[in-house]
Amino acid sequence: MATDTQRDISDCQALVIDSNATSRSILVAQLRDYGVGRIVQCSRARDARNRLEHTTFDFVLCEQYFEDTQESGQTLLDDLRRAQLLPFSTVFFMVTAEASYAAVAEAAESALDGYLLKPFTPTALFDRLSLARLRKIHLAPIFDAMEDQNFKLAADLCVQRFENQQPYWLYAARIGAELLLRLGRHDEARTLFEAVIAARALPWAKLGVARAQVEAGQATRALTTLQGLIGEDAGFADAYDVLGRAQVEVGNFADAMETYRTAANLTPDSVGRLQKHGMMAYYMGDRETATKSLARASILGIDSKLFDFQSIVLLAFSYFEDKDRKGLERCLADFTRILERHPGSARVKRFNDVTLTLQWIQQRQFARAVEAVKTMAAGILHTDFDFEAACNLGNLLSVLSGTSIDLPDAETWIRCLAMRYANTRGLCELMANACHVHPPYAELVRDALVKINGIAERAMSMSLAGDPTGAVRGLIQHSSETMNLKLLDMSQQVLLRHQARIAEPAPLQERIDALRRRCGTTPARAALGQDSERQPGGVTLRIRNRAAAQPSILSGVTRNTPTPAPATANASATTADEDVASAFRLRPTQTS
Repeated sequence: MATDTQRDISDCQALVIDSNATSRSILVAQLRDYGVGRIVQCSRARDARNRLEHTTFDFVLCEQYFEDTQESGQTLLDDLRRAQLLPFSTVFFMVTAEASYAAVAEAAESALDGYLLKPFTPTALFDRLSLARLRKIHLAPIFDAMEDQNFKLAADLCVQRFENQQPYWLYAARIGAELLLRLGRHDEARTLFEAVIAARALPWAKLGVARAQVEAGQATRALTTLQGLIGEDAGFADAYDVLGRAQVEVGNFADAMETYRTAANLTPDSVGRLQKHGMMAYYMGDRETATKSLARASILGIDSKLFDFQSIVLLAFSYFEDKDRKGLERCLADFTRILERHPGSARVKRFNDVTLTLQWIQQRQFARAVEAVKTMAAGILHTDFDFEAACNLGNLLSVLSGTSIDLPDAETWIRCLAMRYANTRGLCELMANACHVHPPYAELVRDALVKINGIAERAMSMSLAGDPTGAVRGLIQHSSETMNLKLLDMSQQVLLRHQARIAEPAPLQERIDALRRRCGTTPARAALGQDSERQPGGVTLRIRNRAAAQPSILSGVTRNTPTPAPATANASATTADEDVASAFRLRPTQTS
């Protein structure tokens, strides 16, 4: 009669990714011997990426190096993890015939469950898979809390496990720090990362400190942390991701360009890094590099959830400037297919409209182009007109300035865009660089930041001089005219700080609340594309939907109830450093 564990295994599904048919068949046979019920095979990393985006697997065994291609299992894992497409419930093993210490360390830092060096025996594989499953069971209360969307409880459980040094305490600390960052408790997350460093100086913990600093608006301090980390390990690709983000935020675009170039060279088939490099190159005016990187990213991942469609818009601008008619037609064809898959996406519709307008200008259908631009400009103060749309419209207006089209309202539109969104040096420079085709527009954007800062300084002076009511009213008035969320946030801060000295605070609060609904959202910091899904150096917080989940390796675990570990002599977690060592001997290891 089958045991409970065997029944659980028979309900599991596995994915084997290997370009070598013989190796693939051997792994499939071993997994069947282990008892896995359903096994899917892929010979290419890009096919595996699509599978993993749409299906949750219990086990993934992935080859590190793919013959006759530039693809690697490490880059696949890196992209999936940073895009939150690999849930905690999945056991991920990297498989390779050769491995240096550096390669194993990189994989271990990616929160792998194991690293298998060929050849290995079925018994060794079974031991490693069993140990990985055991960790999932030990941490089940944390995962259950996350599935219930109770992230505070999950974070508290992680901190408790770390402080008590219970099994898998370092791995729990890593999850806990991610949860604290998600909850906006940046100081606590940094403290936890620093505690991990004190216990064991792991690179991911040092990178976590820098991430917490960036999230807390301390980009300059993060730069120092990251430069020290890269000095210790020049090949730590995730560190370059965060460094580039910090450099963009403070407006050091030339440095960010070099940083993203390094990251893309370290992982040449990473869709996300190719896009960052290409976007930065475009905004820096290097069209050749931008076209090369964005086109390659499109070839590798246009159908992937990792792909940001803004890349196609920038490709379209590059093709237009290069007078590449066929390239622009390809971009429009891409958006036609994308709109078929996302018919309700206002963002994709905006992208398509910008690209179509570029084609009309190229074909000298100026009347249609002017009407399209006027329609876009009419939405500048709408709630859903975001920073990305502002940069694309500014870019389009700059392109039009070089034609025979006369747009008398163009400068007014640029000023409106800038007064709404040029809130920080990074945001200002990103929008100004989007207008690089027509430098006078870029200067209008930079002038707007000076004006916004002037308004803020005058309001603060008025408040300090004893007139907080006048300061709040002035900030609200300017926010209402410009839809500038920075000024609105400042009015809220002044109102809360001096509420006791303001005669009628309630009506002012009502005006602020109403304006906030009108203003929508503004990015607090500059970023390339949409970065919300990407957390370099972190581990994914995506979890399987409990209602839709199939029976998995956690079957039989009671929700929010600690599950006793099966009796075993080595029932404990695997740290990054010790996984490096165990990779070469393929035996379960008692670690923390």
